This record gives sequence, C-alpha cells and structure tokens, in this order.
Amino acid sequence: MQAEKNKSISAVRLQHAEECLIDAQENIASNRYKNAANRSYYAIFHAMRAVLALEGIDSKKHSGVISEFNRLYIKTGVFDKKLSKGINDAFDIRIDCDYDDFFVISKAEVEEQVENAEKFVKAVKEYLQSR
Repeated sequence: MQAEKNKSISAVRLQHAEECLIDAQENIASNRYKNAANRSYYAIFHAMRAVLALEGIDSKKHSGVISEFNRLYIKTGVFDKKLSKGINDAFDIRIDCDYDDFFVISKAEVEEQVENAEKFVKAVKEYLQSR
C-alpha cells in the first residue's frame, strides 16, 4: 500500500519537474534568463524529489534533498556522477539569480543550465519508468 502511495507522490513530483522545465524554456524565449535559471534548478530539484519519493524520503531543506539524492543515487552509481556537478551548479546559479541583485547570467550560460536540467529530468524519467 505504501509503495503505491510513494509511486503516486513520485509521479506528481515528476510532473512538477517537467512543468518547471517548460517554464525554463519559455523564459529563455522571453529573454528572462534569471527566471529560466531558477526554473531549471527547480526542474532538477523536483526530479530528485520524485526519485526520493519511492523510498519515502523528503526533506524540508534543499541541501537535504541534494545530499540524500547524492548519497543514495549518485555515489552508488544508479545515476551518472556527472549529474552531481549539474545539480550543484544549478543550485549555486539559482541562489545567485534569486538573491544577488547585480548577478548577470548570459543567454549561453542559461541555455547550458536548461540543457543540463533537460538531461537530468530525462534520466530521472527513464529511471522511474524502469521501476
């Protein structure tokens, strides 16, 4: 019974990740680069939460979600270790975009962020479909 509940939560979180990814793409098209970086990070964040939901794990802190995902899925080789750098980069850039009044992100930088988020969400989606 709990496994089915966890799968439902996971599906909702994956849908949220996909919506954030669409928002990121639309923000780039509208030249809203900081918003695109924010949404690309949240696509990754909610995708991580979708995977963790299968284990019944969540955290109120972003650092907790990232730490648990890295511990359970990156360090064990379930997901490619290259994804870990993308997680950390997206988190750092999102912080800069959201809280540094003078931070400027270029179109090329944000396109890379969104591309990393697309790869991450795709990898998570494939993983969840195999479960």
